[in-house]
Amino acid sequence: MKALYLVRYGEIGLKGKNRKHFENLLTANIRRALQGVAECRVEQKHTRNFVEVISGDAAAVEARLQQVFGIVSLSPVAVAGLELEEIKNVAAGEFSKVAREGLRFKVNTRRANKQFPLTSPEVSAEVGAHLLRTFPELAVDVHEPEAVLDVEIREQQTYIYTRRIPGLGGLPVGVAGKGLLLLSGGIDSPVAGWMSMKRGVTVEALHFHSFPFTSERAKEKVIDLCRQLARFGGKIRLHIAHFTEIQKELRLKTPERLSITLMRRMMFRIAERLAVRRGALALITGESLGQVASQTMESINVIERVTTIPVFRPLIGMDKQEIMDLSLRIDTYPISIRPYEDCCTIFLPESPATKPRLQDVEAAEAALEIETLIADCLAKIETMEISPANY
Repeated sequence: MKALYLVRYGEIGLKGKNRKHFENLLTANIRRALQGVAECRVEQKHTRNFVEVISGDAAAVEARLQQVFGIVSLSPVAVAGLELEEIKNVAAGEFSKVAREGLRFKVNTRRANKQFPLTSPEVSAEVGAHLLRTFPELAVDVHEPEAVLDVEIREQQTYIYTRRIPGLGGLPVGVAGKGLLLLSGGIDSPVAGWMSMKRGVTVEALHFHSFPFTSERAKEKVIDLCRQLARFGGKIRLHIAHFTEIQKELRLKTPERLSITLMRRMMFRIAERLAVRRGALALITGESLGQVASQTMESINVIERVTTIPVFRPLIGMDKQEIMDLSLRIDTYPISIRPYEDCCTIFLPESPATKPRLQDVEAAEAALEIETLIADCLAKIETMEISPANY
């Protein structure tokens, strides 16, 4: 079916000299998101994008557009010319889709074309009067309307609509550089990746896999999480780091109570070197302050000492319920709760240190061949490109 959508952005409009770059990237992301869904034409016009569905499922197009970062809202629109009578007639046809007895409505006009002979209030009054003549059961209510008919008068055409479908907002993925997400397979880290993408970050993911202590099902779970995240930001490059030998060394040679701290420091070292190799400017984690032993302020301080690049923690001030609610909203929760443990939980000590001291941790690391372990792990990294999950 044919349909036309007017797509709005918000924050991009506040950008200065870089605004065109942001707009172009948003347009490119819209085109990417719609590939394989329907035959569409995507055009950028005067602070708006227009998506014309030439053939295919318009509802599927709506669903995809709602998952593109940078889009604040979208509306299916009817098109009229610049003659007032045509505008009124098209408005009546569009409003017939929502009209019912006793409905309170208003008309809202935006006159971007200043050459149009009537002002915005005058257009609203003319169109509103025509609607009342066409649908005498309606009632005007400019303060608390149940329905709003929007009229946008632009340079060559007029766009008329009654629906505003919310989008995700944020910035187009790709405008803020690349980050490397430490993706555990739990509930938190996929949400952190999603929140980073919302701020325009292109995300690559790094998962630490400890086969045979963790199963192939745990690895499959992480791949499925990447498929889900890729729905919002396009293909994701996933790196699988084989972490078994490092965990064996930690278990044999270091104090059990420090094992989580030591493990996280090794992960950060490996992640930083991979990030530099991949051109990523920051690490991204799902840490929330005080949630577990490795996420106390003391633990975070000691763990982060091994890195020199920034570590982004989008969830740092969120509680578990807030994180779970967001994971449900973005459909990562059902994947994250699959009962396959990751390497962070499989060797969890009974009494992990919650306030580790840097001198104790560094003393424990003296028993390890750190550079050899890191080099071996980096040499064996498996990399794959994950496409979006089917809708």
